[in-house]
Order: sequence, then structure tokens, then C-alpha cells
Amino acid sequence: MNYSFISIEGNIGSGKTSFSKKLAKRFNSRLILESFSDNPFLPKFYDNPKRYAFPLELFFMAERYQQLGDFQDGDLFSNQVVSDYFFIKSKLFAQNNLKEDELLLFNRLSEIALKSLPKPNIVLYLHSNIERLQQNIKKRGREYELNISSDYLINIQNRYFDYLKKQSDFPVLMFDVSNIDFVSNDKSFNTIVSFLDKKYSVGIHRIQL
Repeated sequence: MNYSFISIEGNIGSGKTSFSKKLAKRFNSRLILESFSDNPFLPKFYDNPKRYAFPLELFFMAERYQQLGDFQDGDLFSNQVVSDYFFIKSKLFAQNNLKEDELLLFNRLSEIALKSLPKPNIVLYLHSNIERLQQNIKKRGREYELNISSDYLINIQNRYFDYLKKQSDFPVLMFDVSNIDFVSNDKSFNTIVSFLDKKYSVGIHRIQL
């Protein structure tokens, strides 16, 4: 495989973390996982989005910056790295959650941070329909997520799609996993992983499974 830094992306409940863990185990890669339990504003955000959106997104951005920055000690690319997010995720969620003046400040800070962080060599985007996302969210049982609306998930999905269509930094392999169980079905997982054996041009590549 020719990719030293692989980011797994997708909507809330798409299976990013589960897939990342399996992929890192398969290739004995370094694993970077986003930590939700450390963010004290997350449960408060779902109860009162307007009040807690800004501190929520700032906290997430700082955590992501620190995590990715910790791997920039000179040997980030000497070993393969798998991450269940890409830093740009901070901006996408902020666009959806913040007021205009908050977003202006947030974008200035995130642009400064982004300049010093590595970009992935490739992004695997796990797309699921909204019904499947809601099923997965309920199945994992995080209490503060149980009332996430389908409209919110649709908005996040659209933010991702808009960004991925315009970006020109790396290839994106987009898989529809709405009807696929790659967690317990190794055949499905192996099929997705097999696409990493090829090289791709920058932009979106929709993969039929």
C-alpha cells in the first residue's frame, strides 16, 4: 500500500472509528482516534446548541490540533498512520453550528492551525443513508446523541459533500456502506481495503461495492 497517512471520514454514526481500528490493526499502523469523552461541552451542546456551539467547536479543534501535532515529531511518515478524522472536519462542523461572527473567528484560527498540520495522502469517506446513521447512533447508545435530528445529519452530510467536491489536495474514495456491515463481516471490510492497493488522482472517486 502506497499511503502513509490515511484519514477515515463520514457522518456521525457512519462507522469511522470502528473501521479505523480494524484498518490500523490490519496494517499495524499508528492509530489516531478522536476523543469525545474528553469534551465537557458535548452533552451541553445537544441540550443547548446556541449557547455551547462555540466552546464545543473550539475544544474539538484544539484537541485535534494537539493530536495531529503530536505526530509531527519528525517521524510521522516513517510509519503508516490511520486517523478517524481529518482536521478540516473542525471547519465543516463549525459552518453548521456557529453564528456568523463566531464562525469568522473560528475560521481564522483554524486556517492558522491547518497550515502547520499534515494532510492525508488519501481519505476514505464512509457514506450511509440517514436511516442507517440513526440506527447506528441508537445502537452505540451515547445518551447525548440520541436526540440528534435527521435534519442535522443531512446538513452535516451536505457540508462534507460540498467540501469534498471542491478540495484539490488528495484523492477521496467514497463508499456507500448503508447496507454493508464491515465491522462483523470481514469480506466486506476486505473489499473496501483492497481499493487501497491502487493509486488515484486528486478528487472524488465513487466506489461501487
